[in-house]
Amino acid sequence: MLCSTSQFKGVDILLTSPWPKYVGNFGNSSGEVDTKKCGSALVSSLATGLKPRYHFAALEKTYYERLPYRNHIVLQENAQHATRFIALANVGNPEKKKYLYAFSIVPMKLMDTAELVKQPPDVTENPYRKSGKEASIGKQIPAPEEETACQFFFDLNEKQGRKRSSPGRDSKSSPHPKQPRKPPQPPGPCWFCLASPEVEKHLVVNIGTHCYLALAKGGLCDDHVLILPIGHYQSVVELSAEVVEEVEKYKATLRRFFKSRGKRCVLFERNYKSHHLQLQVIPVPLSCCTTDDIKDAFITQAQEQQIELLEIPEHSDIKQIAQPGAAYFYVELDTGEKLFHRIKKNFPLQFGREVLASEAILNIPDKSDWRQCQISKEEEETLACRFRKDFEPFDFTLDD
Repeated sequence: MLCSTSQFKGVDILLTSPWPKYVGNFGNSSGEVDTKKCGSALVSSLATGLKPRYHFAALEKTYYERLPYRNHIVLQENAQHATRFIALANVGNPEKKKYLYAFSIVPMKLMDTAELVKQPPDVTENPYRKSGKEASIGKQIPAPEEETACQFFFDLNEKQGRKRSSPGRDSKSSPHPKQPRKPPQPPGPCWFCLASPEVEKHLVVNIGTHCYLALAKGGLCDDHVLILPIGHYQSVVELSAEVVEEVEKYKATLRRFFKSRGKRCVLFERNYKSHHLQLQVIPVPLSCCTTDDIKDAFITQAQEQQIELLEIPEHSDIKQIAQPGAAYFYVELDTGEKLFHRIKKNFPLQFGREVLASEAILNIPDKSDWRQCQISKEEEETLACRFRKDFEPFDFTLDD
């Protein structure tokens, strides 16, 4: 059903074979899809123009339900309805991935405008818009060099029935190749930029190309470490693609490392009253509790402190939920499950440590504040030396 008025336009349901490019990005490690490589920019452009309430695609033969995204720029454009993208697997697939989707929908032309444009609580920004200045003036991602597809597309701006020429065949390559983005510089002294004289370098235990590992000062345990970008980035949301890739590499490596030592690791980030990304990685002995116990402890303590801690759908990315500069807290469990809180006003700075130090998990409540856990520099050097030696068999930087 197509609906178009002076205030908004859109369709109820859009069905396409290819996925739209940029709709979501989640790696191939478990049979998933990287839509930056295989998605169709033409379908992205189509979805941008049609603004479907539901968009279904199935060509990649896997199930994926993205968080809903908005179809307008907040405070600059009239409110529009949100779009939900759902990809379905092929029928009878051996992995038993979801290939049916049941839902009820009221046609938009029968809906009250206020109800139609009401935004879901987990709505994200439009994935097809470019970041920065171009997004602020409403320009969408173009669809230049499109990969070969078993589809026919027609240009609605031309006469009906005239097949559009295939884009990209006659286009000339750009004379200005894209340069890698340089990380922003800190506004002042930073304790975590690796080149900064303020960094306590004796705590650094491993250095990669874009990130490094350091023991946490006043850690919850001897092997409590931080994953930090070498350049100055405030949060995970602001990381460039190559830095994100290495962060994920460190996370996977640390999981293997701690698993070999009979531990599972919990990661959390607090992007609030901090200037440089600090991804906290805390190992928890398997004998202490289960992953569900850890999850329940976070949810219970959040409820007690009136913190809305929401579970993020599997495969979803923090960048789909939080905008650059937005304050948030999130925790990631060893199963890949993530819990997220959008900080609107005040937030307890030690919340992550308090939960992990509680009786339900590590049972060291006296260590909930890092300032009460500081040790001498000589002791820190000993712990760092021990961690470097233990971590060496897992060190992927030695393979480069």
